[in-house]
Amino acid sequence: MAENWVGVWGASPAFPNGPSVANTTIRQYMRTSLAADRVRFRLTNELGESPLVIGAANIALPNGQPGGILPDTVRALTFAGLRTVVLQPGVAILSDPVDIELAAFQTLALDLFIARATGVSATHPLGQATAWLAKAGDVTKREFLPAPEQSTARFFISRIEADIAGASSLVTLGDSITDGYGTTQDADRRWPDVLAERLVGAGRKIGVVNAGISGNRVLHGLPEGEYGPAALARFDRDVLSVPNVRAMVFLESINDIGHSGGSGLSEQEVSARQIIAGITQIIIRAKEHGIRVFGGTLTPYRDTMLPGYYNPEGEKKREEVNRWIREGSAFDAVIDFDAAVRDATDPQRLKPEYDHGDHLHLSDAGYRRMGEMVDLGLFE
Repeated sequence: MAENWVGVWGASPAFPNGPSVANTTIRQYMRTSLAADRVRFRLTNELGESPLVIGAANIALPNGQPGGILPDTVRALTFAGLRTVVLQPGVAILSDPVDIELAAFQTLALDLFIARATGVSATHPLGQATAWLAKAGDVTKREFLPAPEQSTARFFISRIEADIAGASSLVTLGDSITDGYGTTQDADRRWPDVLAERLVGAGRKIGVVNAGISGNRVLHGLPEGEYGPAALARFDRDVLSVPNVRAMVFLESINDIGHSGGSGLSEQEVSARQIIAGITQIIIRAKEHGIRVFGGTLTPYRDTMLPGYYNPEGEKKREEVNRWIREGSAFDAVIDFDAAVRDATDPQRLKPEYDHGDHLHLSDAGYRRMGEMVDLGLFE
């Protein structure tokens, strides 16, 4: 039978921002969005500045305890049959396929032994999941890592793919709202997680790949490396490289509005028209590759607690971008996240029960509302 690979989990790397890692085993946990019996892993050094030497890589099932695995479920990952691989800067690599029975929303543990110093590591900074790092050499197969440190970043893993007949991929491209800032740690309560659960419940064979990066913008990346390359710059890597991607939900540009003031980058202040032009380029490029693009309206942020981020002129830009999304014809369909989570009595603010507390990011309930209001008919 012909292979049909799709993405079932994702975490996009940012510019180098994390610690140097050497002679260290890293254990990370990821929840796949579809049932599968054959998977492969995409490891990344695409934004790294030094060679990434992976001395060993294994997967296993968790044992239900923090940082633990079931040792008898360990499977070695290989790369063209090799256990050790060196990724030069700019390189990503797919593992050889692994035959393993996975239920939908099965959590997998990935152990990576990093043999040589990485220099400043290019992580996905906001994992909303605990990673465990043991500076003890190759201890990848142990039930628990010895004396581990904890991190909330993702290290050197950007995607899990599965070979599933008749399935396709959906990418959610965005910023911290898509990345799940403010959700409960290790609970998979981002709005794309909720959407994935609904798709499976409706019998849809659609793998969800979360390509959100906290702080990300459409038009600018640096100097704030932890927020990643601009969406325009990372689109090919984070969307087009996903196998069998047929749809994308785009929700981004609130940081284009707020970051110039919040970070003292007056030279990067942009107009609503510039934001719209940038988003239009992403839509054009997606449609050239047969990807349907659904536009999410920008959610409220009035009086956010982030210093300098909100001002009345920025609110006018948000409303202008949302008006273009709702009334224009650039997107294949509109997902009105703004209408779903705003306060009916003060629509420039989040509804209190959906507010994480900083008046910009959402609570678990708010992200659930976002995931639940998406029309599944879009994915027929």
